[in-house]
Amino acid sequence: MALVNSHIKEAKPRDTDYKLADGGGMYLLVKKNGSKYWRLDYRFRGKRKTLAIGVYPEVSLKDAREKRRLAKIQLNNDQDPAEIRKEEKRARELNCFEDVARQWWEHHKDTWSADHAARVLKRLEDNVFKDLGHLPIDHITPKQVIATLRKVETRGALDVANRVKQAISATCRFAIQQGIATNNPAGDLDGIIKQRKVQHRASLPREELPQFLQSLETYSDRGRMLTQRAIKLLLLTFVRSGELRGARWNEFDLKDKVWRVSADRMKMRNEHLVPLSRQALEVLELLKPMTGKYDLIFPSERQRDKVMSDNTMRRAIFKLGYDGTHKGKSKAVPHGFRATASSILNETGFNPDAIERQLAHKESNSVRAAYTHHARYIDERREMMQWWADYLDAMRASGSIVPIFSKAANN
Repeated sequence: MALVNSHIKEAKPRDTDYKLADGGGMYLLVKKNGSKYWRLDYRFRGKRKTLAIGVYPEVSLKDAREKRRLAKIQLNNDQDPAEIRKEEKRARELNCFEDVARQWWEHHKDTWSADHAARVLKRLEDNVFKDLGHLPIDHITPKQVIATLRKVETRGALDVANRVKQAISATCRFAIQQGIATNNPAGDLDGIIKQRKVQHRASLPREELPQFLQSLETYSDRGRMLTQRAIKLLLLTFVRSGELRGARWNEFDLKDKVWRVSADRMKMRNEHLVPLSRQALEVLELLKPMTGKYDLIFPSERQRDKVMSDNTMRRAIFKLGYDGTHKGKSKAVPHGFRATASSILNETGFNPDAIERQLAHKESNSVRAAYTHHARYIDERREMMQWWADYLDAMRASGSIVPIFSKAANN
């Protein structure tokens, strides 16, 4: 006689295990400890076998009967339900998130720089694999992804959290393309990570530039010439500090007078073009005898295959008195030169879009961003970068503020 739900619920443990049959070879095995398991006895190619269907009440009577129906179809097709179950388990293990993520990484690593590839893999190993690595990729839920991201977020590593989300999403897209997943649990999580509070970096006001530029000329007497020239080139190009410190000689086309910062080193992950002024080229010529035999233009003093420390230029600027403790001298940091340049160039009347492109700021309009090529406004930017270098020269030479005439007036 077929089972009903009330019989199952009321089934009590006995001194020994016993079975409650439902027909078609399926029964509920009631263990003496009270646990209840669905089982299906069947014969396959003359051998008696048993299929474990599931645990009651996680698997209901209705669900158990559906699994019995599917098993019967498999038997009619000369397929062993138990072997199919094993194969599905093996497939799930092969398609766990970590395995697929490593396949995705292998697929893309040759298109990245070695440094970027190493960072991507380490980010996954440090932040993702412990929580999601063992899970079948097609079973991962948005809730599980969010829980993983929150752990990174609570450390205050918001940039890392965003990059982790991107890597998870890219791995899942890869799995879909390979036919081993049907959904992307990280695909609709835009905005889930907290936004970092904008911190305005200490920047030099225009009024203090002349004295700073003259002071910088004397720094070589008290420190490494390499540091002084790094600060000079940073002023002339106003790139981010990390982009300058990681600069490689093979990124510079001195004939075309342009620096091509590779996409994997840029904050926005897009190649960035920096037109080189005459003065920037002169600094590079001075640097060639110092570091031309190395890959990096600004290597660490101790390890030539490592970039200059983030604090090296900062300490040099502070040694010049721009640490916020000296009268008449504001606090300044390397990143702040970008704000100084932006302010003066905007006041001069250069195209704001060209300035933003040169600063490599993120385009707020996503549609517009898709069509913003790295070489956009390049002629305007060449003119602007030469004007900026000439302006710095004039300030240093005079030791006083040089009036800003609008670009329209200059034309």
